[in-house]
Amino acid sequence: MAESRDDPEVFWVDPQRRGIMPLNGFHISRSLRRTIRRAVFTIRTDTDFAGVVRGCADRDETWINDSIFRLYNELHEMGHAHSLEVWQDGALIGGVYGVTLRGAFFGESMFSRRTDASKVALAYLVDRLRAGGFRLFDTQFLTDHLARLGGIEISREDYRVKLATALRSEADFDRQGAIPSPQDLLQRSTQIS
Repeated sequence: MAESRDDPEVFWVDPQRRGIMPLNGFHISRSLRRTIRRAVFTIRTDTDFAGVVRGCADRDETWINDSIFRLYNELHEMGHAHSLEVWQDGALIGGVYGVTLRGAFFGESMFSRRTDASKVALAYLVDRLRAGGFRLFDTQFLTDHLARLGGIEISREDYRVKLATALRSEADFDRQGAIPSPQDLLQRSTQIS
C-alpha cells in the first residue's frame, strides 16, 4: 500500500485481524438477487484490468500510487493478477481486482459507479473462485459493505493457517470458462448457502 496517491513509498500490511470472504458464505440479499436476475450488467474478466485499477484509485483518498498501478499491471501481464469487470452500455461501471497465488485470491480493491455494481462483481467473483478451486479469498480488511455480504474477520494466526492450506492447493482463475448466466449464478449460490 501507499499512504496516498502522491506518496512514492510502498509498504506491506499485516493486520492483527484479517478480513476474508468465506467462499461458501457469500450472502446474496433479495435486492441483489433481483439486480442479478434483471441482467442489466455485462460481466467480463481481464478485458480492462488497468481500467479496473484506475476505477479503484478514482477517489479522493487512495492507497494506489503510480508504483502500485505499474506493479499490478505487470502482475496482470504475467498472469498473476485478474479483474472481474461490470459493464453497462459499453462503459466500465464497476469491478474488483486481485492477485492469485496457488489456491489464494488476494482481493486488492473494488469500485462501483452504479448501484450494486461492486456487489454484482463480488457475487460473480466468488462463484468464479469456487469453480476455480480457490480455498481463500483474502479481503485484507473487513468493511461494513463486505460484512453485509458475508465477510468475516479472523485473527492473524487463523489467517496464516488458512493461507498455508491455500498455498498447498492448486487453483485456476480461468477454470470456470465463460461467465455464467444470471440464472446459473443464482442457482449455484442457492445450493451453497
